[in-house]
Amino acid sequence: MTTHPTPGTPDTLAVRYARWDGVGRPFTLVSATTPARPGPGEVLVRIDLASVCGSDLHTVHGRRRSPSPCVLGHEQVGTVLAVGPDGPSCVDGTPVTPGLRVVWSVTASCGACDRCRRGFPQKCRELRKYGHEPLDADAPLTGGFATHCVLLEGTAIVAVPEGLPDTVAGPASCATATVAAVLAAAGPLDGRRVLVTGAGMLGVTAAAMAHRAGAHVTVADPDPARRAQALRFGAAEVCADAPASQEADVSLELSGHRAAVQACLDTLTTGGVAVLAGSVSPVDPVPLDPEWLVRGLLTVTGVHNYRAADLQTAVDFLAAHHTEYPFGELVVGAHPLEAIDDAIAAAAGALAPRQAVIPAG
Repeated sequence: MTTHPTPGTPDTLAVRYARWDGVGRPFTLVSATTPARPGPGEVLVRIDLASVCGSDLHTVHGRRRSPSPCVLGHEQVGTVLAVGPDGPSCVDGTPVTPGLRVVWSVTASCGACDRCRRGFPQKCRELRKYGHEPLDADAPLTGGFATHCVLLEGTAIVAVPEGLPDTVAGPASCATATVAAVLAAAGPLDGRRVLVTGAGMLGVTAAAMAHRAGAHVTVADPDPARRAQALRFGAAEVCADAPASQEADVSLELSGHRAAVQACLDTLTTGGVAVLAGSVSPVDPVPLDPEWLVRGLLTVTGVHNYRAADLQTAVDFLAAHHTEYPFGELVVGAHPLEAIDDAIAAAAGALAPRQAVIPAG
């Protein structure tokens, strides 16, 4: 699809982005221009809301490596402004046209390498990742902490249904889609005992999605306020630490803490499945007894990034159930782009897992 500009459409567009220059340094607000007409396969989107993800905090505080300078942010919702020649369709086939409200995948994949052909586009050998790319001053719009983003060819795009608030839709691009991928790796959940370790954004989302899938959900988190919140998202039981005597058919590790990983393994019953997704920064190794794995017919698998179908599943789930569970309370604040440092500081200490950045605010 090619979107032809109307007569008088300017060739460039004024944009702003928050440049992150490294650990211990404040963000710098940069004004620039970008072509108003995207290139082949690209989409120009105005960012309506972005949220500060835990991964952004890990990067800012030096707990994970990331290129600097760069434009952080990878959870956002926006409105399509223009579509380049041979532009994409949404995952469900909906045409991408100006005015469409969308979320997009955290990754852009080539679709042709051996990993893409094997069904692992989220680990493409030519992977581009929003909010994680080194800054290119000539093409800086690669992250959510900006007024606009240029969606690259190979990006999964999902239309946001009318009535789904920005605060609920934005996290679909990372948290909700990741949980959808985790549950897909876990297999059928109806009637199963599911342990979720960590009651942050991913944990409570997993509790809600597993609950809707028919599971009996136990959520473990040391924070009493987070445990109380998990009960509102469908958890049948909560605890500070997973009891050693408890058995789980499925355990979902979403905190990244070594003790939680160990708990997910220790509670598995015969034929159980452990899905690890929280360990995205270095931790001490966890021992694994191969005899226990073999005799128990156990499966331990990891999930990182997600596929296009997972993003569609995430948006569909939120559209259907966001009023049943209090997803609207998980993203708070309305920080303008100029106050991105304040948003980062607030995100580090709030009960609500996400702080909202309104780039045009």
